[in-house]
Amino acid sequence: MPQFFMNKRLVILLVGIILLVALIGFSLRERDSLSWPEQFIKDTAGFVQNIVAKPAHTVAGFIDNIRDLSRTYEENELLKSRLDEYAQLKVEVERLKNENEELKNVLEKETDLASYTTREASVIARSLDLWNDSIIIDKGEIHGIETNMAVITADGMIGKISSVGKTTSTVQLLTTEERTNKIHVSIQGDESIYGLVEGYDEEQNQLLVKQIPSDKAVEEGMAVITSGLGGVYPKGLLIGEVVKVEADQYGLTKTAYVKPAANFYSFEHVIVVERMMEQPEDGDESEDES
Repeated sequence: MPQFFMNKRLVILLVGIILLVALIGFSLRERDSLSWPEQFIKDTAGFVQNIVAKPAHTVAGFIDNIRDLSRTYEENELLKSRLDEYAQLKVEVERLKNENEELKNVLEKETDLASYTTREASVIARSLDLWNDSIIIDKGEIHGIETNMAVITADGMIGKISSVGKTTSTVQLLTTEERTNKIHVSIQGDESIYGLVEGYDEEQNQLLVKQIPSDKAVEEGMAVITSGLGGVYPKGLLIGEVVKVEADQYGLTKTAYVKPAANFYSFEHVIVVERMMEQPEDGDESEDES
């Protein structure tokens, strides 16, 4: 009995080997079509691969999309930082451009005032509460600054030195409400017409030139300059331009509203002007400009 089973197993093994060899030979020969077992195995394998491949491709695509989004975000942040740097650089360039233009105008004005001693200075402080009253500059006694010296910008006169320290000075602006702030001026027409800057109309941003004789013809557009008659300020510093004239309540004098030549709101650099000549060229008339 055991011998029979051993022979039976041997016979099955031989038959299996023969079938395997036959299948291998059958599969290796050239054919136009596959057998149904091969087709079944191939279709089954393809179906399984298709089921596995689609999720795998989806996951791979999702991961790639995340990587792309991450790279896009990083590039976007880099571009935003570059834009912020560009905006800051643009502001800095504009500031330097304006400062350069202002300094250039100041230097040109210094050349125009070559007959007088001039000193360039920078504004270092200005009170928000007293914006129209005064400023502080970075030049003082050691730089030769003295009280009552005229202070101008490239556009025109803005005030005078009211007090002096060792290294800084206070400039009293023409726009201050201080009653003692008077400047003798000349209105330029066919003849010089004299008056005093006394006050400032803050609403209209105009200086008030008072004590103009009623018989003098003052017209819109006439230039207003320092007269030089007080012996303190040089003659010819530009104050502004007449925009309106009104008679006083008694009709004895006139008041001219003058648009300032200088921009009192914004400036960073000024020129301190020291008058050199002892007597004005206009004659013997003089008046306090304190």
